Amino acid sequence: MAETKPTATASVKATSVQAKKSSNAISWLAPVICILAGYAIWRFLMGDSNGFRNPAEGWFWPEHKNPKDAFHRIYDGGIIVPLLIGMFLMVITFSIERYLTIRKALGNGSIADFIRKVQYHLANRNVDAALSECDKQRGSVANVMKAGLRRYKEMISEGSLNTDQKVMAIQKEVEEATALELPMLQKNLVFLSTITSVGTLIALLGTVMGMIRSFTALGEEGGAGAAGQLAVGISEALYNTALGIGTSACALIMYNVFTTKIDSITYGIDESGFTLTQSFASLYK
Repeated sequence: MAETKPTATASVKATSVQAKKSSNAISWLAPVICILAGYAIWRFLMGDSNGFRNPAEGWFWPEHKNPKDAFHRIYDGGIIVPLLIGMFLMVITFSIERYLTIRKALGNGSIADFIRKVQYHLANRNVDAALSECDKQRGSVANVMKAGLRRYKEMISEGSLNTDQKVMAIQKEVEEATALELPMLQKNLVFLSTITSVGTLIALLGTVMGMIRSFTALGEEGGAGAAGQLAVGISEALYNTALGIGTSACALIMYNVFTTKIDSITYGIDESGFTLTQSFASLYK
């Protein structure tokens, strides 16, 4: 009977990488709270009856007239305004959340310096010192590197596999660790990307609705007074456009900032995997 060679899948034990537990509450709770907060700002601050010369009665949407200043004039932009304010608050909320997450993922110090230190220790066959560097760095790149180094250390003393199988085992460990780290970095960025494109469209909807109301009033009343009311109505409708464009611009800027940071982390992770496999293949043939 022909002798069968051991395979990496049969001889190497399961990965030591553990899935990270994270709460998804902010993904559905934050938008609801932001929209409610946007309505509260629009209704009770911008729509404060003391800010209008002709206040009206009502609870959900009182039709106040003649605002005293620009802040209260935004109230006349209509029911789309609280939605836009809520979207702006979402941009702030998810920007803070992503900043804290990505800042933690970057770890301590430069990723490039960290990788160079690990390469130096591996070149000197000092895996424990390389693991110690991972504990100091404490970022996503360090987490992936640490998982790979643990398997790297195991493969040094593993006698039932050849070099190629050992390298494949290390590479698999790195890939599994990477698959757990990257989703945490990308999480909730979809809100910023969606607001970037949708914010302007919603603002345009509010502007069109305001224009419709203004021209309807012009058609019903007529005369020079109605023309003045039309001009005021147009300026009020354009507040929707201004809010939407500003919100979309902020969302786009923050999205690009975060994706750039994530790209640098991803590059560091890829370089980590390459470092481990090339080091092992060259030192432990």
